[in-house]
Amino acid sequence: MEISIKHDGALIFALSGRLDTITSQQLLQAFAKEKVEEELLIVDMKDLEYISSAGLRALLAMKKELASKNKELEVHNLNDICKEVFRVTGMGNILTVK
Repeated sequence: MEISIKHDGALIFALSGRLDTITSQQLLQAFAKEKVEEELLIVDMKDLEYISSAGLRALLAMKKELASKNKELEVHNLNDICKEVFRVTGMGNILTVK
């Protein structure tokens, strides 16, 4: 998985490839290294091919940490496969999806 990070009013993590057991640790490490000064973190999944339960847990951990600092996490641009995972798991009710 590749992670592209930019600051553009919001902190944007653009993901490509697969977010699974191994790569979810990469995401959490990148998140831990980043100083989040913005009120919003956007995880752009336009180029993400697949997300596993480990990937969902990573997103939840990020959301929880941000919420403790009164900041928000949004997930953007889900493809059909990822949308289905969010629907089946109920993650669309927990995370803000746009």
